[in-house]
Amino acid sequence: MAYRQTPSVEARLQDNRSRILRAARTLVSEGGWKEAQVANVAAVAGIATGTVYRYFPSKADLFTEVLSKVSQREVDVMSEIAASEASASVRLHSAISNFVCRAMRNPRLAYALIAEPCDKAIDAERMTYRAAISEVVRMIIATGQSSAEMRSDIRSDIAASVIVGGFMEALIGPLSPFSQQQHQDTDSYQREVAALADQIATLACTSVAPAPNTVRQLPRRTT
Repeated sequence: MAYRQTPSVEARLQDNRSRILRAARTLVSEGGWKEAQVANVAAVAGIATGTVYRYFPSKADLFTEVLSKVSQREVDVMSEIAASEASASVRLHSAISNFVCRAMRNPRLAYALIAEPCDKAIDAERMTYRAAISEVVRMIIATGQSSAEMRSDIRSDIAASVIVGGFMEALIGPLSPFSQQQHQDTDSYQREVAALADQIATLACTSVAPAPNTVRQLPRRTT
């Protein structure tokens, strides 16, 4: 007869897995992928290093799941905004500005998720995450095109790819651990983040805004 784990054993195993993931996320938030070694994860989680490998066969497996879980939360937040009843342009601006603000709350973690060099397996998951974000943006744009709020002379998927690539590229500098940033608790820092988020989102919205109905005529020259 096959052995069946008791509820208490299952709970303990699940608790260990959760502790490992929390510890890994904490370390990535503090020092990025390179600093988050399995031995350090085990120490922070309060378990033996070998125990980590019982749940995750490799470091790449562990950090791929960390990236997946954190990234899915960002996709969910953007999806909630996309499903609101606001106009498409408002939803697009809100989705992007929220993404920027949330990234700037934990810049080291966001930098790891977006731009830091990493293992191929982690980078592949990163591309999956970017594709999911692009799909949310594409759906907003497609809705805006259907209601004539946004220009219809470009494909929604191409517009989404350009917009997502643009705002993620724009965040690399501000998120970089090498940039000089103010303390996050200061009012001036929060104002700068809000301005950054608004400017990035405004530029993205402008790229899909419909062309003016009329073209301004230049004054006619007289001889």
